Amino acid sequence: MDNQSIKNRFGIIGNTPALNHALDTAVQVAATDLSVLIAGESGVGKEAFSNIIHALSSRKHNPFIAVNCGAIPEGTIDSELFGHEKGSFTGAVDARKGYFETVNGGTIFLDEIGEMPLGTQARLLRVLESGEFIRVGSSKVQKTDVRVIAATNRDLLEHAQNGKFREDLYYRLSTVPIRVPALRDRKEDIPLLFRKFTTDFAERYKTQSVQLDAAAQQALMNYPWPGNVRELKNIAEQISVLSTEKVLSVDALQKFLPQASGNRGLALLQPAGMPIPSPSASAGNEFNTTERDILYKLFFELKKDMTEIKQLLMGHQPSGYTPVSMPEANIIPSYTVAPTEPIITPVSSPLVLQPNASGVDHHEEVEETLMLADREKEFIIKSLKKHKGRRRDAANELGISERTLYRKIKEYDIKD
Repeated sequence: MDNQSIKNRFGIIGNTPALNHALDTAVQVAATDLSVLIAGESGVGKEAFSNIIHALSSRKHNPFIAVNCGAIPEGTIDSELFGHEKGSFTGAVDARKGYFETVNGGTIFLDEIGEMPLGTQARLLRVLESGEFIRVGSSKVQKTDVRVIAATNRDLLEHAQNGKFREDLYYRLSTVPIRVPALRDRKEDIPLLFRKFTTDFAERYKTQSVQLDAAAQQALMNYPWPGNVRELKNIAEQISVLSTEKVLSVDALQKFLPQASGNRGLALLQPAGMPIPSPSASAGNEFNTTERDILYKLFFELKKDMTEIKQLLMGHQPSGYTPVSMPEANIIPSYTVAPTEPIITPVSSPLVLQPNASGVDHHEEVEETLMLADREKEFIIKSLKKHKGRRRDAANELGISERTLYRKIKEYDIKD
């Protein structure tokens, strides 16, 4: 079976060298039982390649199952994959087979393998090396014959070096690596994909297929497509349903492309071949928006307090005294937001001159430390008291989620 027949069978559109190379590798490895690691950004179609490998293998008549490792809670993923015995944990009212037992003789596709807990990784490594596994709550070793295809949108080798992924499992999974290119790396395929999607949606919704003029087509190719093929398909469906024009111009196309995410929209106006400005460093952090909002509120409260302190101290100066210069607005300390709680540099009050009976000849440093954490804790306590311990109401007033409030209460050891 040639590549074009495989593309038609599995709905793969495109002719770029990187895509063809990934497809060739999948076809060649399908006839073996080797483990395969499919790498690529979210939305590029990694699961389609796992289907190709299974359908062209000797296991094609046996079960195939796709498991999203990131969607299964850490406490139950071992049970889902390897099964459990009755009474092995709370809620285990019956014995249950896991995926590796039910798919015996077939193929299991482990999507988002980078999200798998380390303990489960050790169990998976044993299956890959010896075909053996043990149900949760059992001591009996069982055998299985399952081919494992894994996929990830992360750099697993970097994760392994940081201790977040087992290095031995990484090398065991990536016996044959396949990298699916991002949509922005196969720009010439974008018009083909868009035409295919709009044709399908026009047939589904009984409308006329939407087309692009030359400028709009170039703008579509210049857009960075962070959501890859999945995002392109969603945009094509929106256009097919909502557009009143059947030949879209650049202006009409811009209405459907996201503009609110910073530099994404710049790609439309960027000449071909010109680099797109990289997003700000803060775009990659995981700092919760509601937590950031409350921090901003606290910063402005600190500024107000400092201004009041300044006015109070300046109001007690002796006559004829020239005041010491004090900082006014720049009281917010600089800090770098990390994926965990931000580190806030405390702001100490400035040096203030104090007059004595004979004039200004003595000074002392005001030891007032304004810690953001203290203020945050104070606000949480006040809100809880105000709402008589009702955490949901307190969280709504503070502008944070109830889950975040629970974590803050535990962090500050607040007794409510």
